[in-house]
Amino acid sequence: MSKISLQGVVKGKVQGVGFRQATVRRAVKLGVDGWVRNTDDGAVDVLICGDEAAVEAMAAWLSTGPTQARVDSVAFSSCAWQDIAGFVQL
Repeated sequence: MSKISLQGVVKGKVQGVGFRQATVRRAVKLGVDGWVRNTDDGAVDVLICGDEAAVEAMAAWLSTGPTQARVDSVAFSSCAWQDIAGFVQL
């Protein structure tokens, strides 16, 4: 399987609603590595690394997020492979 890394920004009502915690749970379920963190402007930054299909599934989930969140926009870009073990909330 091909391994890829995506870095992205999720905007909307994504802070104060358990978005990062839900992201960690979903990432572990899908078997992807990386991190998620809040930004000062109210968005969430995310890095996803792993098998292409799992990374794409994670990116698709992030476009809607958990039920208590409201995702207005998601922007992803490919980035250099980062050999990270596990998925953490920063």
